[in-house]
Amino acid sequence: MAFSIDELRDSPSFWEALRVYSVELQGEYDNNPRLARLLSSHQRWLLSQCAFALNLEHDPEVPGSGLTASRLRDMITSCNAASRNTVLNFLDQLLSYRFVRIAGDPGRRPRRFEATDVSYNAMVRWTLANLTLLDRLDGGSRAATMMANPDLFRLIQPYTARRSFEHEGWREPPPRVAMFLWTEAGGLVMDELVRRIEATDPVADRYDIGRVDARAMAEHFMMSRTHLQRLLRRAVEAGGLQWQDEAKKTHLWFMADLLREYCSWQAIKFSIIDQAFEHACSRMLPAQRHAEPVMAAMEG
Repeated sequence: MAFSIDELRDSPSFWEALRVYSVELQGEYDNNPRLARLLSSHQRWLLSQCAFALNLEHDPEVPGSGLTASRLRDMITSCNAASRNTVLNFLDQLLSYRFVRIAGDPGRRPRRFEATDVSYNAMVRWTLANLTLLDRLDGGSRAATMMANPDLFRLIQPYTARRSFEHEGWREPPPRVAMFLWTEAGGLVMDELVRRIEATDPVADRYDIGRVDARAMAEHFMMSRTHLQRLLRRAVEAGGLQWQDEAKKTHLWFMADLLREYCSWQAIKFSIIDQAFEHACSRMLPAQRHAEPVMAAMEG
């Protein structure tokens, strides 16, 4: 059975797995910063995942199916996740950066978009990274199974995108998490801060994440230093971060209750992607046995 949200949230191993996962995401950013920034705010994550799901759901036998501006707009605006203009601007960005292309006759309306190879391969890697995290918790073989059966991806991604988008708890992160995730490049900053938590302790109330060089971090993530400093200040004021040296403001504590909020929020998505994997396998590999959570491994 797929991990439940509660099983993931309450597992100390999940915290460590998220730290490793954040390192992997940073590697993706370093390999293709422009593409990674499309996932660097939660709104862009929602737009990217929903757009890709529509792309994979295209059926040549169904007129109007697939990724079109109107279908993505209707999907996104149904939950007020973004405005109509934001959706259209997002698609224009994807097209101009060549992350999507126009399928078929460009003069035909409605225009249908399809993912280019760079986008498709990046989404496959993202999915494998998520499955690998789950495998770390129970010694499963989800990632290996998908690699051996690549068509599973075409079922896993749309299921994950739609169920995540429909889940209010994932769509609307907790306020202190949201102050990072709803801002431009804020997701990259959160990943960097989580990456710095070297070990977790159930009784600790804060974690030393060392010196934060705002200038270097802002430059690395292609964001303004002023924006980053404002973001850190707001997080400190909200009690999620704490300066170790109030006068100089160079070394930070990451508060344990913010980490718990972040892990609880991430547990929603990882539970959904585990369900998506099981759903895909039941459809495509019904006779094959798949990994089940081994709770003893999570408690180690």
